[in-house]
Amino acid sequence: MAEINIQRKKSAPSPWVLVLLLLLVLGIIGYFLFRSSPNNLEQSVTPSATSTTPPLDTVASTNITPPTDESVAAMAAEEPTATADGLASFATTQINNPEYGRRGLRMLSGLLINLTDREDLQDSGVSEKRDNLTSATSRLEETAMSLRPGCVAAAALIQAIQQKAYPQLERPVAELNEQALQLTGRAEATDKELLRDFFLKAAEITKVVSQSAS
Repeated sequence: MAEINIQRKKSAPSPWVLVLLLLLVLGIIGYFLFRSSPNNLEQSVTPSATSTTPPLDTVASTNITPPTDESVAAMAAEEPTATADGLASFATTQINNPEYGRRGLRMLSGLLINLTDREDLQDSGVSEKRDNLTSATSRLEETAMSLRPGCVAAAALIQAIQQKAYPQLERPVAELNEQALQLTGRAEATDKELLRDFFLKAAEITKVVSQSAS
């Protein structure tokens, strides 16, 4: 009997193996691509960022607008000089200012307090009235604060100075005290007229008091 040679047919590789190999190859390729691309991206972005972003001090300097002559003049006009002439000028030209009473009283207070530093005006009575004025004007920034106590205290300080060294000013100083007592302390139109007269009279007196009595 003849022998029959039977050869087993080799089985073809599974398609899943091929798929896995393909994915492995793609993964390796992708790994090397993404490994090098972030460095290239960083190198390409960094120079442009540094070249277009100005230093902080440069940005700050470009945003600063130098003051104009008009703005400087406006700032100077808002804080008049504390002199008798400056107070008189303010009293006549700034009556429609919403802060007319407070600013005028601050000017008068600063002028009077400076006068009390003079040696010929050193006196316990003058010092007491000066402290009263400082206390009466310490809350001028408050909207509801009445101006009357400050004006009365300012007139009282002027009277103490007059009694110390200026006997010839007795009558105008007495009139100033009467004007202070007539004030209501409110910023009404009628009171502004009274304030203007009070500031003008105070400026007239302090102009004389600013000069040495001797």
